[in-house]
Amino acid sequence: MNDKPHEECGVFGILINKKTDVSRSIYYGLNALQHRGQESAGMAVCDTHGEKGNINAYKGMGLVSEVFHEDILKSLPGNIGIGHVRYSTSGSSSIENAQPFFLKYLKGTIALVHNGNIRNAAGIRNELEQEGYAFQGSSDSEAVAARIIKERLKTDSIEEAVTRVAAELKGGYAIIVMSPKKLVGIRDPLGLKPMCLGKLENGYVLASESAALNAVGAKFVRDIEPGEVVTVTERSITGEQSLIRERKAHCIFEYIYFARLDSSIDGIDVYDARIRGGQSLARRYPVDADIVTGVPESGITAAAGFSRESGIPFRIVFYKNSYIGRTFIKPSQEEREEAVAQKLSILRSVVNGKRIVLIDDSIVRGTTIRKLIEMLKNAGAKEVHVRISSPPFKYPCYYGTDIPSGKQLIADNYTKDELREMIGADSLEYMEIEDLSDMVGDLQICRACFDGDYAD
Repeated sequence: MNDKPHEECGVFGILINKKTDVSRSIYYGLNALQHRGQESAGMAVCDTHGEKGNINAYKGMGLVSEVFHEDILKSLPGNIGIGHVRYSTSGSSSIENAQPFFLKYLKGTIALVHNGNIRNAAGIRNELEQEGYAFQGSSDSEAVAARIIKERLKTDSIEEAVTRVAAELKGGYAIIVMSPKKLVGIRDPLGLKPMCLGKLENGYVLASESAALNAVGAKFVRDIEPGEVVTVTERSITGEQSLIRERKAHCIFEYIYFARLDSSIDGIDVYDARIRGGQSLARRYPVDADIVTGVPESGITAAAGFSRESGIPFRIVFYKNSYIGRTFIKPSQEEREEAVAQKLSILRSVVNGKRIVLIDDSIVRGTTIRKLIEMLKNAGAKEVHVRISSPPFKYPCYYGTDIPSGKQLIADNYTKDELREMIGADSLEYMEIEDLSDMVGDLQICRACFDGDYAD
C-alpha cells in the first residue's frame, strides 16, 4: 500500500571458504529481503582464490527477479559477495544511487551496501568534494564508502578503516563492506537498524533479517550487537566492540511493520510481537463487534491477536490480487487510490450486515484506509471500527525510514475525531505509547516518530 512508511534497504553478505559461486545465494537472500526495498537491486562478487582479487558488480532498477537472470548470475563468479535492495529515503531513485557502491583506490577495491540514514552525510560529502572527490549520485551511502577509502589509505586493514569512520557517523545504519578477501559488517551503536549473523557448513552470512538466513540454509548464530564491527574471513570471524555504548534505541517499527513475519530481531520473534500488539489493543480499546479482520498483509497478525484477546472471531474479508503492480510507484494520488481497489476486493458474504473491527499497523496519509472503509461499507458492513497497532505519527524519522513531516502526517494535522470522520470509521483508536512495551518487553526502543525524542 502507498499509505505506509517504507524501510530504506536490505543488506546481505556471504563468504564461503571454498571454491564456489555465491551469486545465486545472494539472489535468494535478496529475494527474502525484497520487502525492505523494491526500487533497485544489486550485488558485488569476488573470488578470494583469484590472483587479482577483482570485484565484479551488477545492479539495476526494479525487483530482484527483474534485475537478475541466469546469464547475469553466471557472469558473477566468486565465493564472497554482498547484495542490496533499496527503497530511497536519502538520494533520488536512480541507477546512480543503486547499490552496491564499488570503488577503486590505491590499495585495491571495496564494495559497500548500506541500510539506514547518516545524519551527518552532507558534511562528509562536502569535505570530500573539497578534496576533489567526484560523486556518482546523491546517496549518503556513497559518501560513507568514499570516506572509508580515505581512511583505508592511513590504516593497516579495512576493518580498522571501517571502525574509525563508524565512530564519526551519526544516525541509524547497517553496513557491509567487502574487500577481495573479507566482509566487514557494522551496526549503528543505537541498534536502530538490524543485522544478524548466520553460519553455513563452510562459511558465514550477514543479513538485515534472519529470514534471509533461512533462505540460503544458514543457521542463525546471533544478532550483531549495536556498535559492533564484525570481520569475516575464510579463516575466522572476529568482533570489535569499541563503539558499543549502554544506551540503545531499536526501531520499534521493525516489529510493527518493516520486518518479515518469520524473522527474529534482537531476541524477539516478529510474529509474536505483532500478536501481543493486537492483544494490547483489545485490552485497551474493546469494542462490540461481530468479526475482526486486518489490512493485508501487515494488519493480519495484529488482528489475530486482537481476536485472541477479545474473543471476537477473526475473518479474512479482503482478497488480495498479487499480480497487480506496486501501488506506490503510481504517478498520481488518484491512480494510487484506484489501484487499491484493483489490488484488494471484498468478500461480500463475510462482511454483509456485520460490525467489523479493522486492524492496521499505521496511518500516515489516510488515503488507503479511507478507501478500504468505503469498500467495506459498500459491501454491506454495518459498522467499521478501526484499531491501529502503533501510536499516531507526529514527527519525521531521520534514521532511514520515509516517515515524512508537515502536512503529509495526517495525525499531526487533525484531531482523532476529525481523522475518524475523514476516513469514515465508526470509531478510531491507536496504540498508546506506553503499551509498546507489551510488544517488545524491556527492549530499549526508538519511538521518536511518535514522541519526538530522537536518540542521537
